Amino acid sequence: MTMGPMGAMRAMHGAAVPGLMSRDPRGTLRRLLARLRPERVKVLLALFLGVASVGFMVMGPKILGNATNVLFNGIVGKQLSPGMTKEQAIELLKAHGQGQIASMISGMNITPGVGVNINELGRVLGLAALVYLFGAAFSYLQGFTMAGVTQRVMSGLRRDIEEKLSRLPLRYFDSHPHGDVLSRVTNDIDNLTTTLQQGLSQLITSVLTIAGVMGMMLWISPLLAVVSVVTIPLALVVTLLIAKRSQVQFAAQWDQTGTLNGLVEETHTGHQLVQVFGRSRATIDEFSRQNTRLYEASFRAQFLSGVIQPSMQFIANINYVAIAVLGGYRVASGVLSLGAVQAFIQYSRQFTMPITQIASQMNMLQSGIASAERVFEFLDAEEEPPELPSALYAGPQASGAGSVRLENVRFRYEPDKPLIEDFNLDVAPGQTVAIVGPTGAGKTTIVNLLVRFYEIDAGRILLNGIDYRDLTRDEVRSAFGMVLQDTWMFAGSIRDNIGYGRPEASDAEIVAAAKAAYVDSFVRTLPDGYATVLDEEASNLSSGQKQLLTIARAFLANQSILILDEATSNVDTRTEVLIQQAMARLREGRTSFVIAHRLSTIRNADTIIVMDAGHIVEQGDHHELLGHRGLYYSLYNSQFIEAANNGNHRAGS
Repeated sequence: MTMGPMGAMRAMHGAAVPGLMSRDPRGTLRRLLARLRPERVKVLLALFLGVASVGFMVMGPKILGNATNVLFNGIVGKQLSPGMTKEQAIELLKAHGQGQIASMISGMNITPGVGVNINELGRVLGLAALVYLFGAAFSYLQGFTMAGVTQRVMSGLRRDIEEKLSRLPLRYFDSHPHGDVLSRVTNDIDNLTTTLQQGLSQLITSVLTIAGVMGMMLWISPLLAVVSVVTIPLALVVTLLIAKRSQVQFAAQWDQTGTLNGLVEETHTGHQLVQVFGRSRATIDEFSRQNTRLYEASFRAQFLSGVIQPSMQFIANINYVAIAVLGGYRVASGVLSLGAVQAFIQYSRQFTMPITQIASQMNMLQSGIASAERVFEFLDAEEEPPELPSALYAGPQASGAGSVRLENVRFRYEPDKPLIEDFNLDVAPGQTVAIVGPTGAGKTTIVNLLVRFYEIDAGRILLNGIDYRDLTRDEVRSAFGMVLQDTWMFAGSIRDNIGYGRPEASDAEIVAAAKAAYVDSFVRTLPDGYATVLDEEASNLSSGQKQLLTIARAFLANQSILILDEATSNVDTRTEVLIQQAMARLREGRTSFVIAHRLSTIRNADTIIVMDAGHIVEQGDHHELLGHRGLYYSLYNSQFIEAANNGNHRAGS
């Protein structure tokens, strides 16, 4: 099977499959409920409002049943001869062979010859309207309260996620697709918000409604109540059987959503690469495969959860028929009034409705639990080691002179694969240290260790004579200014992008840094100058111009230690020469670490470190290393010969 250009990385992390199980739904639910603990007062208030709302709503059918009795009693009473008592009318009906009607009348409150009491009917209907009005008002207040609870809880969860992002080590982002991380902190959070907003309030109301309606049904007719209750076990069995199967699919749905987002994010980021290498069709095919997997998981999840409601509706209809038949018989027997049966039928609908609603909400609840599990999994990810209690606040001392010392440093990404072993380096303030070597030698790894993106396994790194583990990470990183090969711009003006490291910098300081980095000349050709707004990828600038902006940003930050990782790889030869001159001037008083493949750019470095397989194999200045005729000599001459051959080729053309 042909994979897209981003397929290898996704394969490494593992794509979600439809059979993926939710690992601990009960534990996830407990953690989610624990998040509600600070809001327990508001939750109790919502519970009280729910009780009041359900109480008023439950009273409604009984009052309407009384209105029906007033109407029916008046209609039947009007048909009887006036001037006799109810008992006389019953005896007369029995004497004429109408015993069934006599039995029905015996259970009614009628006066022969008297019709409908309009005043009493008006009072009953007015009371019903008032009861429903109060019920709706309390329901509104409950929804308002729960909305506030949900949004505060989710606001706190988003805050925890944002703080978690800052505590995660670089290792986490290196080993997880960016799209999946983004999906956890956006899609899953939004889905969880919807679940709490709608599902929690609905759950409270449904449970209270079931309890209130059951009480009213037992009051009206214990026999009919038993008939209604018989359907509950059947409803629960159906719900649990279907929900168990759909939970698996919801877990797969959200995991596959993260995988698909990872593919989209990677493809969008590497769009030009995809086009250049002609991998558009392969990428589209890979998207289609991932999209099909998401479709299949989503379809199964939604279909299975969607089966719950019609199944519950079928059970409710069977219950309705049984109550209607049995209730009609008992009205005819005079045991129950017509209004009581009418109220009971309404209660039976209200009784099955919350069960049906809970069943129909199962897809949302399961989807929300699946998302919550992914969010909590992210929050549980291993963080950077905590700062030592004895961490100093070095302040100017950490960002001052700029001496760096590495003593017997050892580091490896994988426990069984040594990378850097017994690395020693002593850099005096103001020195320029160039680090060169073949790909994979450990050059960029050294930078990651210096700024504590990764923690060393053994040895010490001293910053201005202080073990950098005795400093906070912020203090360590505040001493470094960085210019990397991969430029990073954010949506904002050129002025904001240059001043990112020093938000308080004046316009004059920003312009001075821009001039030093040869940015000012091309910025002033833009229509809005320094106010020109860049998008997140700065697509309105060339690669070289973006690189110059990042250099200007580092100059403005004015830190004591400067790290340049292939900083001039995206500029033309003339601009490279100008930047080298500017850097020579701006590096005065700064310690500089320069990583470069073009060895011609670091010939003037005070010290050149030649690395191979994580070890320092050579150290000295440019002329000393050439004289040793070692690895540096080989690397330098290979580039010199390549440049000469390219020049001869251009001349021959």
